[in-house]
Amino acid sequence: MRKNRVLELFRQGDLVVNGWCALGHSYAAEVMSHAGWDSLTIDMQHGPVDYTQAVPMLTAISTTDTVPLARVPWNEEGIIMKLLDAGCYGIICPMINTREQCEKFVGSCLYPPIGYRSHGPNRARLYGGADYPSEANNEIVVMAMIETKQAVDNIDAILSVEGLNSIYVGPADLAQSYGLPPTSDHREGTAFDAVVKIAERCQHHGVYAGIHVGSAEYALYAQELGYQFTTLLSDAALLGGSARDIVTEVKDGKAAPGGKRDLY
Repeated sequence: MRKNRVLELFRQGDLVVNGWCALGHSYAAEVMSHAGWDSLTIDMQHGPVDYTQAVPMLTAISTTDTVPLARVPWNEEGIIMKLLDAGCYGIICPMINTREQCEKFVGSCLYPPIGYRSHGPNRARLYGGADYPSEANNEIVVMAMIETKQAVDNIDAILSVEGLNSIYVGPADLAQSYGLPPTSDHREGTAFDAVVKIAERCQHHGVYAGIHVGSAEYALYAQELGYQFTTLLSDAALLGGSARDIVTEVKDGKAAPGGKRDLY
């Protein structure tokens, strides 16, 4: 079976730089996958992406060595299994707040005897290889989102679930659950304390920690805190930000020299 580069980087102690696909188009996903990300996550929770859009996006990502992941809309077995069968090499599941919710999530990602995933790896066998059914449990990223005070309070119980190999902090929802504005890149206050605690408990349980960040600088800072998986913005945010920057340069008459890029 094709090895999961994300898990290999985790085991080596290296940082995984993850991209985020929110636009919902295979060409956008292909462009992103050629930018050098270690992995790309198709966002089916808040992005305007459904299953029929996700499959060609997975095909587009597969033109490179970038590892295809997806964030599902919710902790629901059907869409989790369908995405894995379509060739996703990892699932990020939102709002895992209790051990029981985590057990349900993990079970849907893994084949028996650990889980209860149904057998039917259609595109997954094409992407992963003929031995996919026997090896998939060793190569799938199973990533539970920790994004509420309740989840932080239950963090040890969640992290002790067999088969869970990683978590993912949703900083905006996490801050909101502590009564703060839904922001990211925290450096102080209760949300920051929670971010630090999550990383510490992950290290204790041998579970890899990930987080969504708003800048390259904070991605490196998060690595110092113990986060090996960082997501930088999204394709939509990168497109909008770059467009605003270049339009502003021209309209303000302050274009810096040497900023020429490929036209296409």
